[in-house]
Amino acid sequence: MDIDVAPRRAPRSTARVAWLIGPALVAGVAYLDPGNVASNMTAGAKYGYLLVWVVVLGNVMAWLIQYLSAKLGIVTGKSLPETLGERIGNRWARRAYWVQAELVAMATDIAEVIGGAVALNLLFGIPLLWGGVITGTVSIVLLVVQSRRGPRTFEFVVIGLVAIIAIGFTFGVFIAPPEAGAVAAGLVPRFEGTGSVLLAASILGATIMPHAIYAHSALARDRFAPIAAGRPEVFQSTEESAEPRANGALEDQRGISTVRLLRATKWDVSIAMLIAGTVNLCILLLAAANLAGVEGTDTLEGAYAALADGIGPMVATLFAVGLLASGLASTSVGAYAGAEIMHGLLHVRIPLIARRLVTLIPALLILAIGVDPTLALVLSQVVLSFGIPFALIPLVVLTAQQRTLGRFRNRVLTTAAGVAASVFLITLNGVLLWLVLTGA
Repeated sequence: MDIDVAPRRAPRSTARVAWLIGPALVAGVAYLDPGNVASNMTAGAKYGYLLVWVVVLGNVMAWLIQYLSAKLGIVTGKSLPETLGERIGNRWARRAYWVQAELVAMATDIAEVIGGAVALNLLFGIPLLWGGVITGTVSIVLLVVQSRRGPRTFEFVVIGLVAIIAIGFTFGVFIAPPEAGAVAAGLVPRFEGTGSVLLAASILGATIMPHAIYAHSALARDRFAPIAAGRPEVFQSTEESAEPRANGALEDQRGISTVRLLRATKWDVSIAMLIAGTVNLCILLLAAANLAGVEGTDTLEGAYAALADGIGPMVATLFAVGLLASGLASTSVGAYAGAEIMHGLLHVRIPLIARRLVTLIPALLILAIGVDPTLALVLSQVVLSFGIPFALIPLVVLTAQQRTLGRFRNRVLTTAAGVAASVFLITLNGVLLWLVLTGA
């Protein structure tokens, strides 16, 4: 069937760019999950403004990594798991790679479902197990929306949850603002003992997550898939028609140049990382300004109680609402990533609900047997640390290859930055693993 690729003109250039924004905002939910909340809240309460620079550094590295993931999906029309599924020729090697990626997806779900369950417990007194069931059920509903209504509707829903997250976690900073001079001093890289090193590793470990890398490439692929006639998902202006074609067939079916999509993606990633970075920084600053030295703030429940006692019940309630939105949004994106991992690496598709239960059941079992939620969050971050190299290294290698991205392959400086970020993150995650496993 022929596809109509007649140019569609938007009245203003800014409108065209705005319509292309969305995938990074969805993938960026991974940077606002309960694991991030716990790490940043603990860092602010224990060390004040000391680790402000870690949050900023993590956000800068996250921008580069998420852009490379989106670029892979846009230029090739395939996700990172799909590309690896084609490149890994040995069936058993491909299955082994899937096992570690699946474990990462399960660990992600544990943190996010537990975060949602804790939030429901704080807000409504719902037992943790039932809170986990509710969180998982809502995530299934959101995934049904994504599969039946398309990526754009899914984006609108998740972006709405991101807005709730932002309000919930930043409101307290305006009520009880931090000292500007202390914030500026926190931008100077330094540590104070091994405890601060461990927390810095935890912050970065909770920031750069493997499932976000897998998911973003798939979100970009789905969002900019070839369109049927009459669907104004993307636009092509007259100025674009003169641009050289890089991946002709895919561009013609999309009706928009790859160059244009990559420009919009840079804006998309920048906006998403600005929101995520600001929210994470506000969480740390809120704790640094108001909870420094307060006992019990190393747990989500303790932080909620301390906020209620120190600033007021409104700030604490909004914090819990933000935590609930964080759990709901991030577990939906995590389940989306898990489905893509299975499809891309095993070349199979299973029913949506069955696929969701694969990663949801371990989280519910942990809640059912009464494992401490904060301990479960910490252990989930340890598992995620194992998955970092398997996502980061292939991403940097593939985006640097001409046979993969053609003329859109990374420039030398971009590849060097990607390698440096990968080495730093893998080393730091190794330190985190060693500190946790040795009890240091």
